[in-house]
Amino acid sequence: MLENTDKPRAKRLSTGIDGIDDVLGGGLTPHRMYLVEGAPGTGKTTLALQFLLRGAAQGQSGLYITLSETRDELIAVSESHGWDVSQFTIVELLSDEGLDPRYEQTVLQPAEVELGETVRDVLQKVDELKPVRIVLDSLSELRLLSQNPLRYRRQILALKRFLATRSCTVLLLDDNSSEPGDLQLHSIAHGVISLDSMAHDYGGNRRRMRIAKMRGIKFREGFHDFTLDTGGIKVYPRLIAAEHHTSFNPKMLSTGTDRLDTLLGGGLIPGTSVLMIGPSGVGKTTTVVSMLTAALKRGERCIYYLFDETLSTLLLRSKTLGMDLQPHMESGLLTVRQIDPAELSPGEFASDVRDAVEKRGMKYVAIDSLNAYLQAMPGERYLLLQMHELLGYLNQQGIVTMLVLGQHGIIGEVQNDIDISYLSDVVVLFRYFEHQGEVLTAIAAVKSRANAHERSIRQFRLGTDGVEIGEALRDFDGVLTGLPSYKGNTAMLANTDSVIARAG
Repeated sequence: MLENTDKPRAKRLSTGIDGIDDVLGGGLTPHRMYLVEGAPGTGKTTLALQFLLRGAAQGQSGLYITLSETRDELIAVSESHGWDVSQFTIVELLSDEGLDPRYEQTVLQPAEVELGETVRDVLQKVDELKPVRIVLDSLSELRLLSQNPLRYRRQILALKRFLATRSCTVLLLDDNSSEPGDLQLHSIAHGVISLDSMAHDYGGNRRRMRIAKMRGIKFREGFHDFTLDTGGIKVYPRLIAAEHHTSFNPKMLSTGTDRLDTLLGGGLIPGTSVLMIGPSGVGKTTTVVSMLTAALKRGERCIYYLFDETLSTLLLRSKTLGMDLQPHMESGLLTVRQIDPAELSPGEFASDVRDAVEKRGMKYVAIDSLNAYLQAMPGERYLLLQMHELLGYLNQQGIVTMLVLGQHGIIGEVQNDIDISYLSDVVVLFRYFEHQGEVLTAIAAVKSRANAHERSIRQFRLGTDGVEIGEALRDFDGVLTGLPSYKGNTAMLANTDSVIARAG
């Protein structure tokens, strides 16, 4: 007989962590046994406590069976997060006597559920409380007491059968103390959540989780960054650009500088990314600030992720150049986030960008700079994949994205930490050159996917009125190399205003 496909699907059970529920497409299948594995300190106990607390908030009774930690230790952990564990029951499974090898426990049989006197008491407690959610922490003690893999497997199977008849959803915590490659628990559990913590040479630990297995549920594969802090675990699901799309108005927007608009073929188009690339101090950051200022004056919300310099330096320099950002920050139109790349994971950063766009209505996103952002990644290829998804997401949301990439060297041959120009829709190139004993700056739009841009190279300067762009340098050869030769009478920008600052 064919299964009735119209049968309603079982309602999912929340894990207590919104990010994991998102990865699972709604949560766990009820009345199943799940394994949460990870080395000590990865956050297994915290996850388990959040699982029980979410159940308590929904009126579901919970039971925490502890073999490795005392009740007082669990209460102390909960209080450090500001949680009240009186909402569920905590039972200490093993006494000091129970841990003595002389008190060997018998094999668990389906008909006679025996794990020793203390285990029998717990099973009676399950029947007495009829909990909807159960946590067993941890399996390493059961593994040691079982003494051999066959007995251990049979004990877990029997425990699984017993709890299945009580309509419980169970989390088994395991600290990966078994032999490498031992997947017995994986085969028994309905699903497996793996937690991992990586220590780098500098900065805090990077934590990530993945769903190693989940029967009957389509979930988001791969690693997902998470943080463990006061208040519990927060998971940042891996961003997949194809899952996000919205309609938007592709009307071209001004940069606030007429000649820069001309250089770009009319201005900025929503749903595109602009890469500012050049050596340090050439004016990349100030150009981004100039564009943001024009957007802010139109009443559009902007967010600036600042990796390289301090907020106070940015505000002071921008004000000196006639672009005061403070009023826009006070009005709420502009948000500036000073980022420490040593403490921020890529997943957390992508999640913050999503919140800025979807919850706070940001229309412009600036990242300054990609050089520092690179340091937050475990490797270059991961940065490229991350940026590909992030830029794809922002483009589908109709956001104007501005990226700053610094190059090594001042004149002549310059080098990049990473080549991301192929991911960008528009590339604006900055270069130094010499003229009559003075160091000047040139700007050129070398790529634009969205419209026909100007091919000329123009002089660029930062003055008291902000960004200034001069005539095309048609009488110079070799400007992009940083070693130009002069072959005519091209007029330079009048030096009536001193250059206040050059910053990239």
